[in-house]
Amino acid sequence: MTAQDALEAADASRFQKRLLGWFDRNKRDLPWRRDRDPYRVWLSEIMLQQTRVAAVTDHYHKFLRRFPTIEKLASARESSVLAAWSGLGYYRRARMLHAAAKKIVKEHGGKLPETAEGLRALPGIGRYTASAIASIAFDEPVAVVDGNVERVLQRVHGKNLAGENLWRSAEELLSRRRPGDFNQAMMELGATVCLPRQPQCPLCPVSELCATRGERPRPAQRTRQTKREIRYALSFRDGAIFMVQRSKAATLMPGMWELPEIAGANGSTAGWLTLRHSITVTDYVVRVVAGPAPAGLAGRWVQTSRLSTLPLTGLARKILRAAEII
Repeated sequence: MTAQDALEAADASRFQKRLLGWFDRNKRDLPWRRDRDPYRVWLSEIMLQQTRVAAVTDHYHKFLRRFPTIEKLASARESSVLAAWSGLGYYRRARMLHAAAKKIVKEHGGKLPETAEGLRALPGIGRYTASAIASIAFDEPVAVVDGNVERVLQRVHGKNLAGENLWRSAEELLSRRRPGDFNQAMMELGATVCLPRQPQCPLCPVSELCATRGERPRPAQRTRQTKREIRYALSFRDGAIFMVQRSKAATLMPGMWELPEIAGANGSTAGWLTLRHSITVTDYVVRVVAGPAPAGLAGRWVQTSRLSTLPLTGLARKILRAAEII
């Protein structure tokens, strides 16, 4: 009997019952799970893209205090939205969230569309996010596939599924009675039990229905890490820091504020403060020089008490924290 046959012979309703029972008993107490308010579900899903749960919780509360409704978000300035987003990274998500809020207010009377198809017409919402919101907030019976669900499905089936085969497999297992809870349960299982390395199979509620029961061997993948040294000037006077704004046409983090960079850093060892910072495949050694900013730069002096209102780059925030300025 093949791994696929073994799964097909199992009762899907048993899988659903065991997984949902486990989820009801063991789900994490996350703030966006305390109600099914569509705005809060949407916000949490956008924040959780490419960001760990632990890093999102505080930002989620802070953002909601600033923008408690879609209408408040839609009417805000982009710079205010980016400032509230500071520290989460991947700022395109915040810009798309803001654009979508404006569209929801203008075209949908301030209410999110209730179907995955309708949600996908909004900026920044793709197939996974649309399905997650529609199932969790509106009980639409649509499955989700993210990295955690993909891993669970591949192990359950005993094969490396991809593309439409993954989505089809997720749809076949989905509980039509509790689609939102089932989708969250699949993601929760992957995040807490069916881990990428050292899966906790003895704790898994559906282990006897799993063809793999453990880690599937994968081809080794090596990512070449680039190392680079950069320097920034930290200029301080009368309780203010000199900051510069990235061009609004910049490819990376347009419109964000940062400390002025000092050119020709590679090979230098000078620096009042040194720290490390990684972005994708580049590992930076960051040296901060306390002194005047390079001449001729267009920037402005910002009072330290006002720094938190600016949309700062993640690196600028890290430097200012390390310097105990914020």
